[in-house]
Amino acid sequence: MDSEIQLISDGDGLAVIGSPTDVERFLVSEGLPSKDLGLQRFTPAALGAAAEAAQAGSEIAVHSGRWVKMSKESAQLVNKHGLRTSSKTGLSSGVLKGKNGQIKGFVEFTKGPGSLLTNPALLAGAAGIMAQLAMQQTMDEITDYLATIDEKVDDVLRAQKDAVLADMIGVDFVIEEAMTVREHVGRVSEVTWSKVQATSMTIARTQAYALRQLDALAEKVEHKARIGDLAKASKEAESKVQEWLAVLARCTQLQDAIAVLELDRVLDASPEELDRHRLALRAARQNRLERISQCTEHLMARMNAAAGTANTKVLLHPTVCRTVVHSSNHVATAVVDFQGRLGIERDRQSLEARRWADAAAEARDKVLETGTAGVDAAKHVGNETLGRAKSVTDKLSSGIAERARRRHGDD
Repeated sequence: MDSEIQLISDGDGLAVIGSPTDVERFLVSEGLPSKDLGLQRFTPAALGAAAEAAQAGSEIAVHSGRWVKMSKESAQLVNKHGLRTSSKTGLSSGVLKGKNGQIKGFVEFTKGPGSLLTNPALLAGAAGIMAQLAMQQTMDEITDYLATIDEKVDDVLRAQKDAVLADMIGVDFVIEEAMTVREHVGRVSEVTWSKVQATSMTIARTQAYALRQLDALAEKVEHKARIGDLAKASKEAESKVQEWLAVLARCTQLQDAIAVLELDRVLDASPEELDRHRLALRAARQNRLERISQCTEHLMARMNAAAGTANTKVLLHPTVCRTVVHSSNHVATAVVDFQGRLGIERDRQSLEARRWADAAAEARDKVLETGTAGVDAAKHVGNETLGRAKSVTDKLSSGIAERARRRHGDD
């Protein structure tokens, strides 16, 4: 008996659609963990014309869909099979076929009636669900992130008297309630959507506020010329950066939750607009992450410059310089971890480790060139910097591995 598997990739994940047996065999052979795609959510009303809806509905009834988070392994799978990318939807797709339950290593771009990919509404719906699953995956990672840092975002919000942050608590409750209703009902009604559609402004205002706070910390470090003042500003940044990163992470999590609800609402109310809406939400999300990336990069650059200034004065002020380097490394670790959880430049941790390792080596070399005075202090600064630089990659690697094992175990 011939087997057929349909593959769809949107750059963030890979959908594998086919008979339950074929899909399971394929995923096991490739060693990929997956989640249910939720094809059963497609109703005839969301699939277009009556005849097409009946055909697609019968196909869905006998098919299984699984979603795989885009990783190095799944990206290699997409490249191996050479999926074709649509300039209109941005999706890469293809059909794998084989005999006797064995899926062959080639892709057929079929237009036959047996392919679910031939129904534009179904393809758009699958892409919408894939976008939701990708955002929910990020939301889960942010939850893990907030659970592991010392300053919980809820504690930060409750400790603030500013009205912008106080409003965030109420928004949190409203969105959490809407997600709970969605989980139990299976859709987002007009009533549910009416409760959350106005919350975006509060979240955006809070995000802008947190970004301004990080910019202010960076400017304080940048404008300090005396080593004592620089140490004080660096220490303040060390204590405050984690808090504002937590607020930004929570803002991103809530914005993703609203997007998940919004896609459900569009699928229910205006399914013909789902694909355009998905692409628009993707662009808006990328713009938000770009603003966050620019802000945190600026902060990292200021802290890096502070560490460089401290390295040049380690002979005269060994203790104070150690404080500056310690704070700089603490901020570096926090920012790289934060960016990794949000999916910002996931491959940057090795670059950051090299940056801080080079700074430590430079400090030691300058001391050796100048003389023996302060050698012990410079060694302490250098060794501490190298140790913390290594902890950046170790922390991220162990965290990513643990989350992968946990997700695999849950599935």
